[in-house]
Amino acid sequence: MDTHIMKFIYIFFLIFTSLYLGFSGITSNAQSPSEMETLKESYRRDDKIPQPAENPLTKAKIRLGKKLFFDPRISKNANMSCATCHNPSLGWEDGMSTGLGHQGNRLGRHTPTILNLAWAPSLFWDGRAKGLEQQASGPIMADAEMGMSPQLLLDRLQAISGYKAYFESAFPGEGMTIDTVSKAIATYERTIVSPRAPFDKWIAGKETAISDEAKRGFVLFNGKARCAICHQGWRFTDDAFHDIGLKSSDPGRFNVVKDEPALKHAFKTPTLRSISQRAPYMHDGSLNTLEDVIRHYENGFIRRPSLSPAMEPYSLTDEERQDLVAFLSTLTSSKRIIIPSLP
Repeated sequence: MDTHIMKFIYIFFLIFTSLYLGFSGITSNAQSPSEMETLKESYRRDDKIPQPAENPLTKAKIRLGKKLFFDPRISKNANMSCATCHNPSLGWEDGMSTGLGHQGNRLGRHTPTILNLAWAPSLFWDGRAKGLEQQASGPIMADAEMGMSPQLLLDRLQAISGYKAYFESAFPGEGMTIDTVSKAIATYERTIVSPRAPFDKWIAGKETAISDEAKRGFVLFNGKARCAICHQGWRFTDDAFHDIGLKSSDPGRFNVVKDEPALKHAFKTPTLRSISQRAPYMHDGSLNTLEDVIRHYENGFIRRPSLSPAMEPYSLTDEERQDLVAFLSTLTSSKRIIIPSLP
């Protein structure tokens, strides 16, 4: 997106938020019930998983994709699977500041979650993949990550009893190819949708689903703390790229879109779903707690020409920070991922 358009959108959203929520000093008591209901409605979940026409969801593809996702034999040294870095128990991340490759080498960025990526227009921190099919094979073939070659992968899978039948069931007549491997994993990843959390129950009308502390945090999130400028909608992301002033030299999105200097050090807005399971935070894993993240946004960022226009200093009290963390905690569910019913 053009830099000037991005800035216009930011400024418009800031003005709208300020007018709508009473930006600098709003409290939950200051909002009318209708205003709160309108705001809550903007976070209502989309329960229909989008799917591309060229790779529609089927049970056979999901079954095959899941087997591949958890199979360490798809890495060169047969020592790591997709789930090694995207652990369901850790919010589909790995709990480390930056990931590890198949030889134990430290990678350059924090492992992002794969929650709710069926709705994402681009993948990876820098958005270099335009869909899950393209994303799925990237880490498998990357020398620093899983280290596979296309031929070695196919040779190994063809030698494993059972896989041929799974591929034929999922992709009749297409056979076992890098394309069908990618499609199968992408299909399974589309079903990795965050379970309903206490926040969703509150949005649906159960007032006791979250605490008063969390409700105050929700108001702060959408007002004084300015979080909703980028963390929008039920997935809590605008799917855009922002330089938030971290002390990282990583050029981020600029490596992909080199004619946009405003996107230097810009990274994709991550979802906040299951956020309490996903420490440490940021593209470089440099912030260990949610409190650290909040303080960074208050006034902990560095100034530079590419800094997002949304980054403006503000100040919260200790109680407000606690309220904000309480709200963020309501976005995590104790329930396991359940694959939705399919025709």
